[in-house]
Amino acid sequence: MNFNAYLISQEDGKIVSRFTQMSDADLDPGEVTIRVGYSSVNYKDALAATGAGRIIRRYPCIGGIDLAGTVIESRDPRFVKGDAVLCTSYDVGVAHHGGYAEIARVPADWVVKLPPGMTLKEAMIFGTAGFTAALAVVRMEANRLTPAKGPVIVTGATGGVGSVAIEILAKLGYKVVALTGKEAQSDYLKQIGASEVMLRSSLDLTKIKPLDRTTWAGAVDNLGGDVLSWLASTMQIDGTLASVGLAAGTSLNTTVMPFILRGVSLLGIDSVNCPMATRAEVWRRLASDMRPSHLDALTRTISFDALPGVFEDFLKARVTGRIVVDISG
Repeated sequence: MNFNAYLISQEDGKIVSRFTQMSDADLDPGEVTIRVGYSSVNYKDALAATGAGRIIRRYPCIGGIDLAGTVIESRDPRFVKGDAVLCTSYDVGVAHHGGYAEIARVPADWVVKLPPGMTLKEAMIFGTAGFTAALAVVRMEANRLTPAKGPVIVTGATGGVGSVAIEILAKLGYKVVALTGKEAQSDYLKQIGASEVMLRSSLDLTKIKPLDRTTWAGAVDNLGGDVLSWLASTMQIDGTLASVGLAAGTSLNTTVMPFILRGVSLLGIDSVNCPMATRAEVWRRLASDMRPSHLDALTRTISFDALPGVFEDFLKARVTGRIVVDISG
């Protein structure tokens, strides 16, 4: 069985990515073989395909950390031919052939049955980014965050994680403040649920106090670095801060004061190694009470052959919302 795939290789020390014809004999081991309908593009995918980041752990590797499709063969009783399924995270697209292919084969323990009420395309509108946003909200709820406690700020608001987080929080009844460096996207952010848009340029991150004015009941931070430090200093008593990204840096220069004087909780959100029981529950909620109301506004759909043309947009921060790849055409 031959199929088209987008393969990332290393040649003479350089990363080379191209479309190629492969066969099922080339696929990695796994119990579930899937005809891929859709995938998506995440910042991590752009880093992997261009070599701008050290993402791929073995070469060659079919890219794409997300996939959704239909089972065509299964050696695991949990899945049968015809099941609609999705697979994100684990080693997909980094150390195991991923979703940028018409056929994928993955371990059964990585596969989630598509929840009722969700289509394959919708699953990839969410993808890893949407799943991460939803997981952050679930973790924050478990840490006693409720709409009555006050506003929640979302940083990196126009990105995939940020956009879905705003949608989810607004639907659940929270007042959401979007922090962005893209003033031109203010109308978009309000359309998807932000009550207020705050520009990153309004912050003086050179003068972060150990404790600043209490403002946020919750925060979903995609940036890290000084923004995360500022957030910690401005959280309310018993506030909940979810760290999901590092676009602005990996360092955290803060003090223990927000954590011991205000009881602030800093939650690390790991979507790659999330236990399957939690993973399935988060996907169920994305299909039900967390389901965004503006999926079309969040999404741009591209054909499989257009895939290489969007990676540079991610690296130069020119992407708003989510990009879905129509693999099946």
